[in-house]
Amino acid sequence: MQNEPLAYRMRPQKLDEIAGQQDIIGKHTPLYKMITNGHVPSMLLYGEPGIGKTSLAYAIAGTCNLPFIALNATRSGKKDIEDVVAESRVTGKVLLFLDEIHRFNKLQQDALLPHVESGAIVLIGATTENPFHDVNPAIRSRCGEIKQLKRLTAEDLMVLIQRALQDDKRGLGRQKIEMSEQQQLKIAEAANGDARKALTILESVVSASDEEDGVTIVEDAMVQNLVDRIGVFGDKKGSHFYNLLSALQKSVRGSDVNAAMYYLAHLLENGDLVAVSRRLLVMAYEDIGVANPSVGAHVLASIQAAERLGLPEARIPLANAVVEMCLSEKSNSAYKAIDAAIASIHAGKVGDIPSHLRDTHYAGAAALGHEGYLYPHNTPIGSFGGWVNQTYLPDNLIGTKFYEPVLAGEEKKLAGIYQKLESFKGKKT
Repeated sequence: MQNEPLAYRMRPQKLDEIAGQQDIIGKHTPLYKMITNGHVPSMLLYGEPGIGKTSLAYAIAGTCNLPFIALNATRSGKKDIEDVVAESRVTGKVLLFLDEIHRFNKLQQDALLPHVESGAIVLIGATTENPFHDVNPAIRSRCGEIKQLKRLTAEDLMVLIQRALQDDKRGLGRQKIEMSEQQQLKIAEAANGDARKALTILESVVSASDEEDGVTIVEDAMVQNLVDRIGVFGDKKGSHFYNLLSALQKSVRGSDVNAAMYYLAHLLENGDLVAVSRRLLVMAYEDIGVANPSVGAHVLASIQAAERLGLPEARIPLANAVVEMCLSEKSNSAYKAIDAAIASIHAGKVGDIPSHLRDTHYAGAAALGHEGYLYPHNTPIGSFGGWVNQTYLPDNLIGTKFYEPVLAGEEKKLAGIYQKLESFKGKKT
């Protein structure tokens, strides 16, 4: 067992070993009392990766002494479900942990749900997605409990670290280790709520430290080195994560394909497709913009493909999107234009909507002066259809320019049209 990773060895075997999540499974909660009294309801657990969904399922099974089977919805077929059903007929009630349950297909569902409904199988489903949006209603209706797990605090992780240092059966307790509480806290804080990561860093620190007279001496420099190295990955909501997002966007904006690929790789190792996809879509419209308007649709299609594929294959369409954005001509004119307009409003530069632009779809509009609108399709000026000589901005803002075109890519043509329209102003219709 000592050859297995520390995080695996220290996985909670009973509910009392769970760190954090006290509002869900603390001794005062109905769920804790139900489970310790021998009644385990089917349930859904959701939350970020590394937050403890699998560990909680193992602890529930250990507390109730139920046969435990773990499957992943993306890698299991109907045959796997039938095997679980067959097991339940032999052993009695079985606890099935089904990870990524939001990807459960109808074939699996039809094979399993009747047995969940009968009570032969207790289902614990885990998902990183909101089950009210992404889990099949037929599954939700058979789960008596739906619980959102929260990220562990540094204090919670300190409990796990100290337990691992003291446990002489599953942990590191058979070694004499000299490690300060401050060093332990540094690991707990670097793990950013991820118990698996905290124990992985701890194991690496102890393994890399020198031994003197039978005592493993942990040095501050070693802790810092491994926190920096291992902490590059999995910092899903910490400052390093947002630094990576920033570096990716700035590399794309600067047309450096290789740098962008490097930062995309780091981000994908974190496994947070939602945040990465959102940033890529923002970049398509903020940094590429009307210089290459089709990029927005291409990036959205790449994101949708990535969501359907899941990791690790999701990296391929996202990489395509990043390469295209890097090598596209770029314009931030639309982004700057809307921000300039918003800033103008915030500065109090507002005015009345011209009367000829106001709604006329009600009786009495003309009496209020809501008339005089010229329909551009009927009386175009020059060779450009869709323009007549009338004002659109409030009187006190006439002549204000929020949009300044960039002469790049397809925006060159749009800039020419814009200049032509500006030249029309003042001409008689």
